[in-house]
Amino acid sequence: MSTAAKEASSLPVINIAPWLHGHDSKGRLSTAAAIHAACLEFGFFYLDVSAFIDPSEPEELAKLAREFFALPQEQKDKISLSNQDHARGYARLKENVTNGKADNHEGIDFYRPVEHPDKSKPLWGENQWPDVPTFREKYEVWIQKMKTLGLVVMEAMSVGLGMTPEEWADLRDQVDDSFWVMRIIGYPPLPNDEDGFSCGAHKDYGCLTFLWADPTKNALQVFLPQQFVAIENPGQISQPLQEGIEEGIWINADPIPGCVVCNIGEMWEIWTGGLYKSTLHRVIHRGSNYRIPFFFEPNFDANVSPLAAAKLIEEDCVASTTAEKAIAAHKQKKTYTPTIYGDFLLRKVGGNFATGKGKYD
Repeated sequence: MSTAAKEASSLPVINIAPWLHGHDSKGRLSTAAAIHAACLEFGFFYLDVSAFIDPSEPEELAKLAREFFALPQEQKDKISLSNQDHARGYARLKENVTNGKADNHEGIDFYRPVEHPDKSKPLWGENQWPDVPTFREKYEVWIQKMKTLGLVVMEAMSVGLGMTPEEWADLRDQVDDSFWVMRIIGYPPLPNDEDGFSCGAHKDYGCLTFLWADPTKNALQVFLPQQFVAIENPGQISQPLQEGIEEGIWINADPIPGCVVCNIGEMWEIWTGGLYKSTLHRVIHRGSNYRIPFFFEPNFDANVSPLAAAKLIEEDCVASTTAEKAIAAHKQKKTYTPTIYGDFLLRKVGGNFATGKGKYD
């Protein structure tokens, strides 16, 4: 990690380059181990994708987003969510809600195209593209790159977990037709007296999130449980906060050139039986800029269930602890049951905007 990267954040920075070139076997193992450690400790990390993405690409995407969000409101409303399935399309400022409070952002949502679209069915409509020259073409290239990156990172994670090639093949079959989601988010400055957030505290519910972040600092914040208070950069820690069940702290995940911010969703909790945890995060944006999160998700019909490799890791951990600690940990352990991803997703987002329910409630 470079000195600049170390100063930018206490979250790890991991270079995916070895997984883009098949000859670097030692580098692959090192990257896989680093991702595994980051998922165990934080559920968040920076992914150095400079060997995969030219910086001019996301800059061009941001330029196109700026053109769209600068249009008059009536033009933006032409691709409103209400025209389709209330999931695909444009959402006005504060139209989305998190934890009962309106989010101070506007955005466009796109999902994997489906066969036989039917806008009367949740998630089953058609994507709505802005009438901005080259917008669709440029963003579709980005979607393909993020889908490729998703499979690459998934394979690296399988190695980090100690999965066999056969086990990886089975897992790959669950994500090779990813029901991906992409958001283009416009953030106006959050007023100082605002009682909400640019985007309230939530966990992602899918597989992997790749966020291309704008240059604005102190915007994305990641919640760490209390045991992680001893980190390298105390200047980045906000005041301790009681967040639901546990107490912890918020740290800033400021952008690093050449990197996307990556975090894991709730499907990884199920796959690993809770070994990996999806992490709370929020956005408090004081600038005026644009962010592009891409959600690499399982296939719509994927049956997500605990992986044998994760169970072996847990058994090894139990075997190395005292009987008393092992019994206590077992009593506190959450049970993760298999789920069909599409059913899970429909429960989460079906009819969000039509009913006024928040995307992340």
